[in-house]
Amino acid sequence: MAEDALGNPLTAASSAEIDAFVSAFLAYDARASEVVGAAGRHPASAMLNAYAGLLWLLLEAPVGPVRAAPFLARARSVAAGARERLWAEALTVWSEGDAAEAQRRFEAIVVAFPSDLPAAKVSQYLSFNVGDADAMLRVARSAVAPDDPHLLAMLAFAYEESYRLAEAEAAARRALSLEPSEPWAQHALAHVMLTEGRVAEGVDFLEGARDGWVDLNSFMVTHLWWHLALFYLSQGRFDDALAAYDEQVWGVDKAYSQDQVGAVSLLARIELAGAKAGDRWVDLAGHLAARGPDVTLPFLTAQYLYGLARADRLEADSLMSAVRAAPGEDWRAVATPLCEGLLAHARGDMTGARAALEAALPGLSRIGGSHAQRDLFEQVWLDSVIRLEDWPAAREALEARRRFDPGGVPLNRALARVRGALGLVGGVNGTDTHP
Repeated sequence: MAEDALGNPLTAASSAEIDAFVSAFLAYDARASEVVGAAGRHPASAMLNAYAGLLWLLLEAPVGPVRAAPFLARARSVAAGARERLWAEALTVWSEGDAAEAQRRFEAIVVAFPSDLPAAKVSQYLSFNVGDADAMLRVARSAVAPDDPHLLAMLAFAYEESYRLAEAEAAARRALSLEPSEPWAQHALAHVMLTEGRVAEGVDFLEGARDGWVDLNSFMVTHLWWHLALFYLSQGRFDDALAAYDEQVWGVDKAYSQDQVGAVSLLARIELAGAKAGDRWVDLAGHLAARGPDVTLPFLTAQYLYGLARADRLEADSLMSAVRAAPGEDWRAVATPLCEGLLAHARGDMTGARAALEAALPGLSRIGGSHAQRDLFEQVWLDSVIRLEDWPAAREALEARRRFDPGGVPLNRALARVRGALGLVGGVNGTDTHP
């Protein structure tokens, strides 16, 4: 029986094209998309067709399962080995809307085939979308690929999302010692630096790595630039953050979900930091409106909604209606109040925004996104508190945020304003009277 480069069994030829996909997929290389054509050329290859179906599901849009269907049907019909059947069945379950069962099945694939790093990657992705950091870490530990930088990067991000920052940094740095351009390891390390307030170090690290991002897919390149822009914002470098938005974060693939939410998130943060977005919301919302009432993933939908509302697009109301009608407890208990709060904030209703967001914030991890990504919603809540002039609550929240961004320019400006409103400045010898 043939094997791929990782030692996983194959029952048909085309191993070279399978290896090319696996290598590109794990490295976030844009050439992973070539698997769709390869599957067409090799209809008897279950894994090529499964991988092509996977890429369509990763489109994160209602059309994804539709486009994946013929590839998954072919994968099921020609699958001969146990691993191929497991992949085809897991992807089919996912395409039918049961992502939780698909996650369990992909984790089981890794247990049965520990060198199946693509399965580990998919399992982590599905776990990430429901905030299950334990499952992310468990599957990364189940996989076996000694000194593989991609697996170490997966392990690093799982540790980071589990708040085990020292272990995350160690795994990321080990991955980068083996492959300095490994983007997911760079990403995990950027998360650690952001969480620990190592802002200047984060800028130096990502600026030193950015020349190697040219062949990455749109998500990875725009997301790494997104992280760099967050560091710029902390330093008060608003022009650099806006340039990163204009030149890197927005415009690589304006139709793709992750590029869109990255743009919404960064533009919102730029405004919350005190800079002006100009007419950028108008261009962004035009692409968001083309999605229609897309409720594929609540974490994404919430940001589509906010972008539409910031541009005063009527489509925000139809998307809000779709959110309220979406089935499932996470939609009802978390996504609906989150979206209601974001919509209220965008439309200037700070009282409504605060109340709805306070209902959603405790359960945010259940709808996915990283700690850094979900922090947008905390910032919107905090802005509503400040604009309502609830100075004690605002001071408490800002003081807490200084633990991970002690030198943040926008944060400290806001804190100075709040302390001033509370009469906590200008004490003895001109020092702040706040203890």
